[in-house]
Amino acid sequence: MRPAPAGWQCILAATALGALLVLAGCRRDAELPASNAAPAAALPATKAAAPVPATRPVFAYVPNQRSGTVSVIDTHTDTVVRTLSAQGQLGKRLQQVLPGPQGHLYLIDAEHHRLIELDTDNDAVLRSVAIGENAEGIALSPDGKQFAVCVEGQNQVMLIDAAKFSVQQVIATRGQAPEHCAYTPDGQWLLTSNEGSNDMDMIELATGRSRGVVATSGHPRGMAFAPDGYSVYIAQETANVVDVIDLQTRRRRASLPAGVRTAGVALSADGTRLYASNGGAGTLSVIDTNTARSLAEIAVGLRPWNPALTPAGDKLYVANGRSNTVSVIDTVALREIKQIPVGELPWGVVIAR
Repeated sequence: MRPAPAGWQCILAATALGALLVLAGCRRDAELPASNAAPAAALPATKAAAPVPATRPVFAYVPNQRSGTVSVIDTHTDTVVRTLSAQGQLGKRLQQVLPGPQGHLYLIDAEHHRLIELDTDNDAVLRSVAIGENAEGIALSPDGKQFAVCVEGQNQVMLIDAAKFSVQQVIATRGQAPEHCAYTPDGQWLLTSNEGSNDMDMIELATGRSRGVVATSGHPRGMAFAPDGYSVYIAQETANVVDVIDLQTRRRRASLPAGVRTAGVALSADGTRLYASNGGAGTLSVIDTNTARSLAEIAVGLRPWNPALTPAGDKLYVANGRSNTVSVIDTVALREIKQIPVGELPWGVVIAR
């Protein structure tokens, strides 16, 4: 729009000034009583910035079988910051541990034949449930409502209600000596690595029955799922390989060479890199899953068992059962950066916030 001519600008200004003077006079002649005056609008209060929640530290939990303790490692400083024993109530044959909500741990105490819920803040046993002799592996269902415990000495799996902490069902495995349990990501199947019969059970949870076994290379132990949810990697201790099992065809698809007496596995989040602990060699194999090629074999402590990766994937921790240490691996440089002393005969590592 074009500006108004100068003459019109003067007229408009004068008109506006006159209106203001009239308005001021009216306000002087008819002032309202103070009691009826409308209050001045208050400026909205400035909201205080919400505090930024502190990032919870990432801890590595290490059950020490013969010490009856759990070492707690701060993965930022790579130091043991606490040692849990439930005030001396934990048995001297601790097995697998799982993290739970509110800083709780679920731990197999094989000496006392029980699964316990441990309050890590107060170092106290909250609940326990009897699970029979020689249990070792434990898994949590994807919906968080159920635990599965592999009872190796009885060739069975116990399903435990996570809320009630009571046994729901006992399922016989077809294989012998089930050691590790793993739910499929869709929660429909439970797998067990059966070291006594060199195979893997496939248990259908809807029916509560084993639907058969898949033959493996020899003495299957630790397991890890690929991101596709249909492939599982299983360490083969006597075959020195990691088997790749296709759950759709129920067949072994490949065997990836590792080191002597492969016991545990961990898989990167994108599924491209597999880490295998070799108990007989005292090494950690790093394998490219796309090419099946070995990227490195890293020397660690004696009898490395079950490893775990940090959430960022930048470090891996592996328990050295005969060295009573945990090795810390830089997954970028592919080298050991530290060994952390822990208790006697550490079983493995689990990492959680």
